[in-house]
Amino acid sequence: MRNFISKKAGEIKPSGIRKFFDIVNDTKGAISLGVGEPDFITPWNIRDAAITSVKQGYTQYTSNWGLKELRAEISEYVKSRFDLNYDADGEVFVTVGASEAIDVALRAVTDDGDEVLIPDPSYVSYAPCVTLCGGVPVSVPTSAKDEFKLLPEQIESVITPKTKAIIFPYPNNPTGAIMEREYLIKFAEVVKKHDLLVISDEIYAELTYGDKHVSIASVDGMKERTIYINGFSKAFAMTGWRIGYVCAPREFCKAMIKVHQYAIMCAPTFSQYAALNALRSGKEDNFSTVAEMRDEYDVRRKVLLSGLRKAGLVCFEPKGAFYMFPSVKHLGIDGDTFAERLLKEKKVAVVPGSAFGNSGKYHFRCAYAASLKNIHKAIEAITELIADIKSGR
Repeated sequence: MRNFISKKAGEIKPSGIRKFFDIVNDTKGAISLGVGEPDFITPWNIRDAAITSVKQGYTQYTSNWGLKELRAEISEYVKSRFDLNYDADGEVFVTVGASEAIDVALRAVTDDGDEVLIPDPSYVSYAPCVTLCGGVPVSVPTSAKDEFKLLPEQIESVITPKTKAIIFPYPNNPTGAIMEREYLIKFAEVVKKHDLLVISDEIYAELTYGDKHVSIASVDGMKERTIYINGFSKAFAMTGWRIGYVCAPREFCKAMIKVHQYAIMCAPTFSQYAALNALRSGKEDNFSTVAEMRDEYDVRRKVLLSGLRKAGLVCFEPKGAFYMFPSVKHLGIDGDTFAERLLKEKKVAVVPGSAFGNSGKYHFRCAYAASLKNIHKAIEAITELIADIKSGR
């Protein structure tokens, strides 16, 4: 059967996250700080909107672009929240989550041999998606000493004549790093100098603590060379609804919509009505709910950061998303070993940092999208394991 498997698919490694959680599922009673998913339930009014749409018989395909009303609300939303101007008719379309948006964007712009720069560490799907498009993923290492920011000199060091685009995932999964405006301006200068395209994954835009998120597309001269990606999964606790969107200049959208219509047709209709409600009906109440969830994450963030540092781990303070990315290098082990022992010996699940790139080798990712009760239990278990390691056990 191997003869029938494409070389590209055959050589791609399974997701480091999913591979690890296959083990977690077989560990009875394990506490998980590994899944990048809000532990909140989608607000009732959003769920009710989906139920109502089904009851009213709105079960057919929508336009490939998505519901016209939803696209209009997305256009208004990105304008009011992030100062981005996109025409709902031709510069916005709805996807099956931000994941499909990333895939569609890459397939629409990547030719065989094109190099696509990817910050390291970053979310696990970027490099495989580039490979499946026939492109070449190129790692751009970042580090805790620079707050995991993507610095101009790091980009310049890996650019070649084949470099076409850069994936820009901030706020970042797994590090929680953000890029403030002053860094974005410097980043934009390099992008324009080398005539690069930016694919900006901003799915965690609503989850920043302190500094408000700034989109790279809002920086002077960047809208015309940016594909902006966002969705409803993280901010509105709608992971299972699989609803995201793309905003981009018209010519990019024309190319992407062709890929989207042949592969997907359209996002699920009831999910689109749910997303429409999230942005429109009871707007103030919905955004108050988003703020409440963000405030609760912030409480958990502070508790987990304090606990990890007290346990003796070196941990960068994340300012976005809902992840910590502590280092265990000073313990004389790598992140894989630490995560495996933590699960096997203490029944707490985290994700080895190597799943997110070579720069994560001595780290592990833990999500604070979990209850405070479980966070406290996890801190206790991590503290115990560190004591065991230091004593040679």
